[in-house]
Amino acid sequence: MAKSRDWTEILIRRGVIGPDQLKEASRQENGTVEEALIRLGYADADDIMKAKAEQHGLPFVELHEIEIPPSVIELVPESLARENIVMPLSQDSGIIRVIMHDPLDFETIDKLRFVLNREIEVSLAPKEAIVEAINKYYGSASSETESVDSMLQEFTDTAIDFAEDGGTGAKQAGSITLEEGDAPVIKLVHLIIQEAVTMRASDIHIEPFADRVRIRYRIDGVLMERDSAPRRLLGAIISRIKIMASIDIAEKRRPQDGRIKILVAGKDIDLRLSIIPTNHGQSAVMRILDRDNIKVGLQDLGFGDEDWARFKQLIKRPNGILLVTGPTGSGKTTTLYAALNELNRPDVKIITAEDPVEYYLPGVNQCEVKAKIGMTFARIIRAMLRQNPNILLVGEIRDLETAETAIQASLTGHLVFSTLHTNDAPSAITRLVDIGIQPFLVASSVMAIMAQRLVRKVCPKCRHRYEPPAHILNGIGLRPEIIKKANFMKGKGCNHCNKTGYRGRMGIFELMVMTSQVREMTFKGDSTLNIRKMARKQGMRTLFEDGMIKVLRGMTTIDEVLRITQRDMVTESITKK
Repeated sequence: MAKSRDWTEILIRRGVIGPDQLKEASRQENGTVEEALIRLGYADADDIMKAKAEQHGLPFVELHEIEIPPSVIELVPESLARENIVMPLSQDSGIIRVIMHDPLDFETIDKLRFVLNREIEVSLAPKEAIVEAINKYYGSASSETESVDSMLQEFTDTAIDFAEDGGTGAKQAGSITLEEGDAPVIKLVHLIIQEAVTMRASDIHIEPFADRVRIRYRIDGVLMERDSAPRRLLGAIISRIKIMASIDIAEKRRPQDGRIKILVAGKDIDLRLSIIPTNHGQSAVMRILDRDNIKVGLQDLGFGDEDWARFKQLIKRPNGILLVTGPTGSGKTTTLYAALNELNRPDVKIITAEDPVEYYLPGVNQCEVKAKIGMTFARIIRAMLRQNPNILLVGEIRDLETAETAIQASLTGHLVFSTLHTNDAPSAITRLVDIGIQPFLVASSVMAIMAQRLVRKVCPKCRHRYEPPAHILNGIGLRPEIIKKANFMKGKGCNHCNKTGYRGRMGIFELMVMTSQVREMTFKGDSTLNIRKMARKQGMRTLFEDGMIKVLRGMTTIDEVLRITQRDMVTESITKK
C-alpha cells in the first residue's frame, strides 16, 4: 500500500486532535510532538500508532486482544526481542510477521532478516504494549537478568579462582572481547566458552531438561557438571551459539552442524558445533579444537622407549598402510597429526582426506569429505593419486570402497595413514576382512596396526606415594619383587587439578608390527586370538600392560588404567617385558 499523509494530519482528520492542539504540542520544548500529545492528554499511544500504521500502510495490532502461540514465540530469541523491542506475531510460507513501534527502523528490520534468515513483514503497536508482551511471553526481564547476572558472576569468579590457583592463562577474564552494551546472554555464552578453555575442557555440553539446562565440560576425558542455567534461557543460549556458527536459528527439527572461530586467552580456538533436537529442546555440544594440541612431538604422546623407536621407524617407510585404532576420543587424530608433523618437509607432498578437517596443518594439503556432492573418502583418494603425493592420510576406513582404494594406494608406492574403530590391534585385521578385503591384500599392504587409549596423568602438584591394597595388586598379576621397585603415585586433589587428583592425559599403546609370521597367519585367515598370541610372542605389549608400566613409574594410577582398558582373557605378567 502507498503511504498516506503525515500521521498528525490523519489524527486531525479522524477528529482525535484539533489544529490548535497540534500547534500547542509543537511548541513544547521537552520531547517530540508525539510525546507532547500524550503528555498533554490530547491523544493516547494507540491513537498515534494507528495513525502511523495508516500513514505507512501497515497493520495495527491490539496486543492485549490476541494470543501468540509458543511455536511463534520460539522463532525470535528473547535477547533479540528485548534488545530491539520486537515481538513475533505469526509465520507463513517462510515469512515472519513481527510487531514494532517504529516503522522507519530499517536497521532493525535488516538485522532480523539476517539473523532469522527469513523475510520480515512489520505490524505496529505502541512501545509500552510490546514491552508488556515481551515480559508476558518470555518472562519478567528483571528475573531473567537476575538469573543471568548471577550465573555470569559465578562463571567469572570460578575462572579467576582457577587462574589464581595455578590454572593456565591466569586471569584471562577479558580475553574474549565483550562490549558494555552486549546482552547478558551473549556475555554468558562467551564466558562459558572462556571458562571451558581455561579449564582445558575438550567439549562443552549444553543439555535441556524439563526444569533446567545442564552445562557440562569434558575435562581429561571425564564430564564435569557446572551449575545449571534456568530453563527459560535455553532458547536464547542456543540462538546465540547458532548465530556465532552462522547457521539457521529458525531450524529446530533437524540436527545441525557448524563451526565457530573465537579468540580466547590470546589463542585462536575453533569450536565444532553439533545441535540435535531432543524431547526437551535442542541440545548443543561444542568440541574445542585447540591448535596447540597438534604441535606435540611423537615422544610427547606417551610412547615407551621401545614403541617410540619402532613407530618412528615405521612412519619413515616408503609405502604401506599404518592403521591407528581405538574409539572416538582416544587421540587417534592427534597421533597421526604428530606423525605428519614429523614427516612434513619441503621435499615431501602430503595430502589428507578428513571428515571433517578439525585442525589445519601448515604445508599439508587437506581435503574435506562432502558426501552430499559425491566427495567421499574413496573419490578423494583416487583424485589424490593423480597429484603424485608421497604420503596420504585417510581420516577413517568405513567401507569396502575406501579400504580398497587405500590399499591400492599403498601397493602403488604410497605411505598411507588411516584409522579404524576396533578395540585392539589384532582385531583390525579381522575387521578389514569382514569389510570385504581379500586376506592376501591385507597381508601385503598393512605394515603395522596400533591401538591406543588416553589415560589421565597424576596431578604433579598434589601427587604422593601410596601403597595399593594387596588384593588389587594380586588381581592384576604383579609379582612381589616388582611391587617393591614400583613407584605408585596418586593425587590428593587440589585446585590445580580441580580436586580430581589428575591433570592432563597421555597415551597407552598396543603396537603390532606385521612380521612374516603374522602376515602368513593373515593370509591363511587365522583367528584374531591366534594372531594376537603370535604378536605377543614377538614382543607386542598390550594396552593394559603398557598402562601398568606407566603405573609402576608413577605416571598414572591402577584405577585409571582399569577404567580405560579391558584385560585380555589370558594376560601374561608385565614383568616379562
